[in-house]
Amino acid sequence: MFHTQTSSSLSKWLAILVLVLVNFVNVPIKCELFTAIVDLEKLLNTDRLLVRSLDAYLFGEEHRLRQLRDIRAKLANIESIASQDVGSYLANPVNAFLLVKTLTTDWKNAEAMMVKGSSDIAYRVINQIVGNTSQDTFPSIDDLNGAADALLRLQDTYKLETSSLARGQIKLHQLARSDNAKSHKTLELSAGDCFELGRHSYLNNDHYHTVLWMQEALDRYEEEGAKSIEKADILEYLAFSNFKQGNVRLALKLTDELLRLRPDHARAQGNKQYYESMLNNPESRQLRGDDGENVPIDNFIMPAKTPPQSEGRSEREVYQSLCRGEVRISPKTASELSCHFLNTTSTPYLRLMRIKVEVAFKKPQLFVFHDIMSDSEIEVIKKLSLPRLKRATVQNSRTGELEIAQYRISKSAWLKNSEHEVVDRVNRRIEAISGLTTTTAEDLQVVNYGIGGHYEPHYDFARREEKDSFKNLGSGNRIATWLNYMSDVEAGGATAFPLLGVSLWPKKGSAAFWYNLHPSGEGDMLTRHAACPVLIGSKWVSNKWFHERGQEFLRPCGLKVNS
Repeated sequence: MFHTQTSSSLSKWLAILVLVLVNFVNVPIKCELFTAIVDLEKLLNTDRLLVRSLDAYLFGEEHRLRQLRDIRAKLANIESIASQDVGSYLANPVNAFLLVKTLTTDWKNAEAMMVKGSSDIAYRVINQIVGNTSQDTFPSIDDLNGAADALLRLQDTYKLETSSLARGQIKLHQLARSDNAKSHKTLELSAGDCFELGRHSYLNNDHYHTVLWMQEALDRYEEEGAKSIEKADILEYLAFSNFKQGNVRLALKLTDELLRLRPDHARAQGNKQYYESMLNNPESRQLRGDDGENVPIDNFIMPAKTPPQSEGRSEREVYQSLCRGEVRISPKTASELSCHFLNTTSTPYLRLMRIKVEVAFKKPQLFVFHDIMSDSEIEVIKKLSLPRLKRATVQNSRTGELEIAQYRISKSAWLKNSEHEVVDRVNRRIEAISGLTTTTAEDLQVVNYGIGGHYEPHYDFARREEKDSFKNLGSGNRIATWLNYMSDVEAGGATAFPLLGVSLWPKKGSAAFWYNLHPSGEGDMLTRHAACPVLIGSKWVSNKWFHERGQEFLRPCGLKVNS
């Protein structure tokens, strides 16, 4: 980080040096200086001033170059570790966050320092980089914010300790579902990196995470040799967020420490007076609690290392428990489940195939079909979708329009049957196994989840009030969902059904299937589901959404509403 204080000092000495040189040049030339020792002695004063000015200039330049070398070392370290196994490196969300952060914040700092040097070489290097890179080569600030959100989402969903996460260590425990689970080489977050996560939380008015990450930044600052952030900056955010969390005494203590480092910090001076008045004035010794009741300041303590909990178990809490693999179905429910081979004798296309079926839930029925897609088929579909992947969208429940939403983080592409024989083959296989026609189904959607990629609890079908959701398709509501798992996921990434207490874990080549609608055409509310955040690895899926039109004789209507 380029410190303002050093820059100011450097600018001052440069100004002095320039003035000295300008004045020296403008002084009328006297050719008799060499004729008297007394005049030559005056030149020694000039020499001394120039030495001091150049020392100050060189000190500033050396400081700037040291910072550039530190950034260069960080970039080289990422390249060195990642080159050993790119997939394994990017599978760790801390590594992925650091890559995005280094190519945004750190590179912008490096670029600014290079330009400040005002050398022809610096401009040539920057122009060369710009000329040889495409627009999407460098991540944007939105990418950095998204990566930070993802890391915080993973921290909450999987209850990851801040200190462990900062070390790049993710304890898998029961989350590791892949047989190929392996250890990953990781980089640690610096104090500056932790500060950025804390600052990101602060800007989102999330003081809970601000406290966690600013405290981690402070702890790492004390251990760092080459400081990546100034302590005073950490203390400012940490103090105010502790105050917002209700810990006024700690906020005052941290503010006092900040003022010892920066006595002229105007905002800290004002905050100190405010905190003292709250603690000393009897009329101000109460704060508003979350429920609106007055709570004595003394009752506020440092927040626990877990997010605030609501009363009872909300859908989010159940969903996150399912993502962590903590929820187990009851013995009674388990006794109703089974595995068998699908009867394929009546379907010519499947007559020579052995379809392995797992009944994952009885009512509503959730099926998992194993070994449905081959590795070669998966690679073809991934290859076809790669150049088309775009940010996944959701349908606005009121307008029916597609839009980007924070509760769905992934990229998707759509493949038609006619594009490749493999796509057509997979679609015919899905049609044969499900017993439904794909003539009115949507195209095959291929999805890849990025850092902490997820899709919060939702329904695949349109509810009664969402009349325009699939109006443009003209094929009715989504009657059923088929979901192909096209990769193993080391940790996380389950398909969770919060109302059923069931998690389906990705297994490459398998597929999940369920009906979204009752035979009567009414939506089955128990099919509400979610894609859990990917903790370790890369998650690829493809899905086929069947619609009502054309299924009239394949799945006859029921006589009862929920039958």
